[in-house]
Amino acid sequence: MKRATVFSLVREQSVFMTVIMALLNFLAVMSLGIALMIGTGVVRWNAQWDLYATVQVTNSANESKVQKILNENKSQITELREISDTEMVALMRPWISGGGQLKNYLPKMWEVKFKSESDLTNISKNISQYGRVLTHADALSPSTSAGWQMILIATLILAMTLGTIAACVSYIARNTAMLHKHELEILNQVGATDSFIAHQMQIIVTKICIAAGAIGFVAAAPVLMLVLSAAHAARVGLIATLAINGFGWGCLAITPVLITVFAIWMTRRTTLKILQNN
Repeated sequence: MKRATVFSLVREQSVFMTVIMALLNFLAVMSLGIALMIGTGVVRWNAQWDLYATVQVTNSANESKVQKILNENKSQITELREISDTEMVALMRPWISGGGQLKNYLPKMWEVKFKSESDLTNISKNISQYGRVLTHADALSPSTSAGWQMILIATLILAMTLGTIAACVSYIARNTAMLHKHELEILNQVGATDSFIAHQMQIIVTKICIAAGAIGFVAAAPVLMLVLSAAHAARVGLIATLAINGFGWGCLAITPVLITVFAIWMTRRTTLKILQNN
């Protein structure tokens, strides 16, 4: 048998609370989604460049020694490309005047992709006495740092959203209790327990949160997909590696469910506290 609730919100209040909770669910899913896509992008970005390095030799007398080390370890190298003088001049053009002599002192450089990080470390040790090995991961660390900072900002927004949800749920419970103060007094007189009354309040909040959670997720998912589409259109750079995998989408889908569970718990806690104070 279907059990009717003892009391409920009027339509205008129910719509208002649903809209507010839907907006908060939308913000929660969006902030978590952005944190997940940036986190995935940072991991992919690091993995993409962890095996790349640039070998630089400033003393021409050591060029042959470094070239020999690279040739002897070709089995541990996937790609090896010598950067020509023409490329070096083009790269350094902003710092080299038309007839300047600086181009005569440009270092000899190779771009190398190693098969593993251990190969990079071992060969770098051998080359270090003759030149420098500049890993691309270290050179791109500012981009990685910016990515982690954006994740932190998104996480803070998520935390603030959850705090706002807690405040809204508490308000719903208190507002409902005030509106139905007369009904609560009657329930107390007929022997209704605080747990029974809290359960009635939980039913109201559950209905609001289920509807709001569905609306919030359905609204946020296309926006996240649009952000991913725009990011992939960039094709290069950290932004092009942004993504949300299957596990991430699962986390986003379950977020409204967890918010609903949290709201139910908050409602019970708030209602029992109100009843005890009265």
